Amino acid sequence: MKKKICMLIVVLILISSISFSAFAQELDKEKFDSDVDFMKNVIYFVLNQYQYDVDQNEIMNGLYNGFFSVLDEYSIYYTEEKYQSLITDTAGEFVGIGVQIIDSDGKIVVVTPLPNSPALEVGIKAGDTIKYVDDIDITGYTSSEAANKLIKGKEGTPVKIGIVRDGKNLTFDIIRRTIVTSKVESEIMDNEIGYLKVTEFSDNTTDLVKKELSKFDDNNINKIVIDLRNNGGGTLGAAVDMLNLFVTEGPLVYVDYATGKEDIYTSDLKEQKYKIALLINSGSASATEIFAGAVKYKNEGILVGTQSFGKGIVQSLYKLNGAGVKFTTAEYFSVNRTPVHKIGITPDILVENPTIDFAKYPQFSKENKSNLGDVSLDVLSAEMILQTLGYSVNKPDGVYDKTSFEQIQKFQDDNNLYAYGIIDITTQNTLYAALDNYAKNSLPDLQLQTAIEQLNK
Repeated sequence: MKKKICMLIVVLILISSISFSAFAQELDKEKFDSDVDFMKNVIYFVLNQYQYDVDQNEIMNGLYNGFFSVLDEYSIYYTEEKYQSLITDTAGEFVGIGVQIIDSDGKIVVVTPLPNSPALEVGIKAGDTIKYVDDIDITGYTSSEAANKLIKGKEGTPVKIGIVRDGKNLTFDIIRRTIVTSKVESEIMDNEIGYLKVTEFSDNTTDLVKKELSKFDDNNINKIVIDLRNNGGGTLGAAVDMLNLFVTEGPLVYVDYATGKEDIYTSDLKEQKYKIALLINSGSASATEIFAGAVKYKNEGILVGTQSFGKGIVQSLYKLNGAGVKFTTAEYFSVNRTPVHKIGITPDILVENPTIDFAKYPQFSKENKSNLGDVSLDVLSAEMILQTLGYSVNKPDGVYDKTSFEQIQKFQDDNNLYAYGIIDITTQNTLYAALDNYAKNSLPDLQLQTAIEQLNK
């Protein structure tokens, strides 16, 4: 314990010795030094009197998290593990086997193998439990630990994945390769209008969009619906790069930093190639609002949907000894310096889509596994979702009877899960995902219909 305390104090001394030149006007240096000394004394006192051992990393993470908690909700301290995951998400691609995984009762369970992935090609299925990676038992690992420390690796390198499926042990020898995670989808609709859906702005988003646009060009498509609904944002650079494909030359966004510096991002596009309609909603935020604002305020497309989220601030990410910090460093303004933060972007045509009232479905516990004869809210929620999806269940009552049991088995089989009738955590997640998919695909999309009508005028 003494060694842990000494190491902790060394770190605190290093922190307190950082130059005050950057924030001398904000902090009283003498009082700050006094506060740090007091904090060290408190830590000494507590650790010497506390009954149990405390992990040093937990202490430091607690201190960092406590500091960032007094900043805004977008300012975060990342442990080394979480920082690596964030970098992967921002890049929009990673090298691995291509599976989405979750933690479930100390086990790593496959939610789904990704399209065109090595995992899918060798036969890994949703619901499989990953037990071993290169003969290392990963029971008790978090999904992030398993992915970043063992499953991911260098392009072209082999990895042996041990799977438990239906009580049987299976082994798959897989060669890692680059997996693209940034989602860009397109289709050519019957009315010769292109549909482009972008769900995040990552480093590779613009390149993916260009590939889809080439398909439109090959078919002489010049009217496009760009769907940015529920796109929570991403990197500013990706949004600006994509705007250069659709919005003509001139300033697109102004970024004003706390230091007094201002960056102005522009488009160099000489002439619009496509007539565009943009779909947004309350889930459209940050970089998405940069894109939507430029289209709206330059009058180079029509916006359809509902008011966007209203996140007009910029966070900068810094790496610190493997860990990382992200905090708010600037605010951005749209064309003509129009404010966005806590205001959002108002669509040109306000259209509400019919929705399912998700609140009426009890939340799954994500802890219990319901079996035949059980009575619980998990059972009630499963029965209600099955009924909505068209499965033949009796009136939902929360009692796990034989009919509901058989229909859960059918649902599990329909979704490539282990069809044993137990409403486990994977089944709960899949039921809710199926309900969400039903809401998206089975109800009329009035926003899309309106966008199409506007493009055809």
